[in-house]
Amino acid sequence: MKPEQKGRLYALIRLDIRVLLTGLLTVLLGTAAVVTARAMAGAGGVDIPIVMYHSVLKDEKYHGKYVISPAEFENDLLYLKEHGYTTILMEDLINYTKGGELPEKPVLLTFDDGYYNNYLYAFELAKRYRIKFVISPIGRYADQYSETGETNAYYTHATWEQLREMTGSGLVEVQNHSYDMHGQKGGAQGAKQRPGETEDAYRERITADIGRAQEAFRANLGKAPSTFTYPFGAISRTTPEIIKEMGFSASLICREKISAVTRDPESLYGLGRFLRESGISSREFFEKRMKLPP
Repeated sequence: MKPEQKGRLYALIRLDIRVLLTGLLTVLLGTAAVVTARAMAGAGGVDIPIVMYHSVLKDEKYHGKYVISPAEFENDLLYLKEHGYTTILMEDLINYTKGGELPEKPVLLTFDDGYYNNYLYAFELAKRYRIKFVISPIGRYADQYSETGETNAYYTHATWEQLREMTGSGLVEVQNHSYDMHGQKGGAQGAKQRPGETEDAYRERITADIGRAQEAFRANLGKAPSTFTYPFGAISRTTPEIIKEMGFSASLICREKISAVTRDPESLYGLGRFLRESGISSREFFEKRMKLPP
């Protein structure tokens, strides 16, 4: 082999080695980046935006802080779908803390109080668009309207039969919103401790009420809820401890914040939610109020 041929050969060998090393370095860096990203996700958790709805009515004169129109709810669903969000349920979050996975852009839609209009309008839209939501009925009213059979979009609540239909679809999940802790009874809202009430009396009172709701859900739906949804978001110092002692895996509050859920089950307590009011567009609500990336 001539000297110039040897030189070209050595140059090609050096080039091949450089290419090989560069490729290997790229693979190693890419792998490290993936591992680092996964580690960061595991450490920092996944941000879970949660929307809080109440009533859905067509009548404009009722629209406001706690009542939106079916069209507004439908627009919310269209916005979320168009921007790549996937609706999830509380069981998905609980499974995530046990090693499960979540979609890339998860979002949780929740309805408080369990109004009949949630079944009449929201459930129909959920079936049309194949989205999921959580409903937290008041046990007393589910009993009451199941007995009377009365249905009125303006004031009645969903019956056990309607709740069974919704949960049976796989699109709706029912959670505990107390049996009868709405309104200011004895000087305190919701699950809060009453003025002058002893700790023992307080524990006995709310455990009995929430436990009664759990039994009603289990008896009528075949499953006890995993999550407690605080009425009015009202909480006293020892309430979270009592909720955990009762076996709930998670809790929903009314503070407007985006919560990070990690692999630690403790991250499921006190999940914040944003109240969806009427009168603003879906884009304004999700991008300006909730600060969600489009």
